[in-house]
Amino acid sequence: MKKNYNRTIVACFVGYIVQAIVNNFVPLLFLTFQRSYGIPLAQITLLVTLNFGVQLLVDLASVTFVDRIGYRASLILAHVFSAAGLMLLTVLPEIVPGAFGGILICVIIYAIGGGLLEVLVSPVVEACPSDNKEKAMSMLHSFYCWGHVGVVLLSTLFFRAFGIAHWKLLALIWALVPLANIFAFARVPIAPLIQEGEKGMSLRELFGMKLFWVLMIMMICSGASEQAVSQWASTFAEKGLNISKTAGDLAGPMAFAVLMGGARAFYGKYGHRINLDSFMVGSCLLCVFSYLCISLVPSPVVNLVGCALCGLSVGIMWPGSFSKAAAALPRGGTALFALLALGGDVGCSGGPTLVGLVSSAFSDNLKLGILAAVGFPVLLMVGVLACSRLASRRKNKE
Repeated sequence: MKKNYNRTIVACFVGYIVQAIVNNFVPLLFLTFQRSYGIPLAQITLLVTLNFGVQLLVDLASVTFVDRIGYRASLILAHVFSAAGLMLLTVLPEIVPGAFGGILICVIIYAIGGGLLEVLVSPVVEACPSDNKEKAMSMLHSFYCWGHVGVVLLSTLFFRAFGIAHWKLLALIWALVPLANIFAFARVPIAPLIQEGEKGMSLRELFGMKLFWVLMIMMICSGASEQAVSQWASTFAEKGLNISKTAGDLAGPMAFAVLMGGARAFYGKYGHRINLDSFMVGSCLLCVFSYLCISLVPSPVVNLVGCALCGLSVGIMWPGSFSKAAAALPRGGTALFALLALGGDVGCSGGPTLVGLVSSAFSDNLKLGILAAVGFPVLLMVGVLACSRLASRRKNKE
């Protein structure tokens, strides 16, 4: 890795911390919104769906404008929207009648930033000169986890010290992170994703390939496997296991994020010694086991261990799928990464939404909701095996 791109990598790491703030701060406030504003669980579920739904639309729209305005301008816009959504969260719920509409507007604004980050950060790192792209990608995605850990731990400490009633002040504090990273991306060098003389693949080319659709299914299942537990971990630990909010946040989402980040950092350091396919298949099997521990075992301790194991199991899924796509389709360009991000966000929206809907149908039983999502890691495992076969056939033809 050339020295002059070190600052670019660091800015991208912070970009994924911003993504973690956008996705994981508001879920810590679900029960607070429910109690303070009288918002029912069904509407709380809509916040998760809307966040990733808007990110999905941004992923799709980005294909049309990112290459036109450039990666630097797009990254700056991503951080502006992320910061604005968090800051407006302290104002709009009090202004908009019913409060829920104000929260929805804020979610839409910061979700635009989150969607752009999902599309942009990975290809920027992929374009930076490095010896092992898979290791770099896994390390990058580990910073999403460390951001997740930071959001949960620091937010929990803040609520413990100052009270949950002061959550608006904390929202402003978290908004400082994207504001600061705007200045970083205004100055760092950004390498081209497609080499000079080459042309990126068109949407028509991608849509006509079986390999692309397998990769899309893998991304959908990766996002769903991760967020089906992650987005509900705090609520599950606090409400389903009857423990305090502080203990719930620490035992639920933070343990999940620590082990997810550990898995990504581990592969980021030792990935050159490990077969990616084997690592992903093993992770899928562990994910199925963790879902069953959460949903079927009548022991709160085992349920919490299951949440943590789920974080460990999903660590490699998203970055591994990205790495396999970049290696299999090197001319994919912005279109490939945007569509993969779209697929991931379909999963991030669909996974927790399925959990919420099934839970609501069975008297808010989150265990049954999580059990309903067990098919996602199973389908991902099938996708990993199919992707390797299709990629090998493609190389042989070439």
